[in-house]
Amino acid sequence: MVYRFTLISDEVDDFIREIKIDSEATFHDFHEAILKAAGYKNDQLTSFFICDDDWEKEQEITLEDMGTSSDEDSYIMKETKLSDLLEDEKQKLLYVFDPLSERVFFIELSEIITGKDLDNAICSRKAGEAPKQTLDFDEMMANNGGNLDLDENFYGDQDFDMEDFDPEGFDMESSSAADPYEQDNY
Repeated sequence: MVYRFTLISDEVDDFIREIKIDSEATFHDFHEAILKAAGYKNDQLTSFFICDDDWEKEQEITLEDMGTSSDEDSYIMKETKLSDLLEDEKQKLLYVFDPLSERVFFIELSEIITGKDLDNAICSRKAGEAPKQTLDFDEMMANNGGNLDLDENFYGDQDFDMEDFDPEGFDMESSSAADPYEQDNY
């Protein structure tokens, strides 16, 4: 079986790539096909995420073993075949190509072609220029006159409310309890 994936970017309107790859290939093979189709270097700690129909992340497939807890299923790209986790057309995935700023490609399993096999992945459609692989914060600073304007939304803290902060909960000086690090049994 051959899978045909369509990749798009929310940063570049005319960017599209279609990649055909054997269903028995690994996520690592797919990762390498994406890098080649986009013209990216293989120097980032990328991940795939299996998503629901609303693009909400469900299952991560990492490039490297991240040492997650044993009660979670963890998947490594080199050890996981595409067919292990993907079996339905219209299945959605995210491919995080810039982990520092969480920039992604939106991927959909467009078609499952039965009765065919592929030795190597191929990019069957290529339109538009890929977005830069990583953001250069120094360049962004220069282009914006030295002001990046990193508000609370940049770091994902938009739900933090300063009024909910309890400064008394951090008052260590008034505590009458002994220092736990001075105990002999520590």
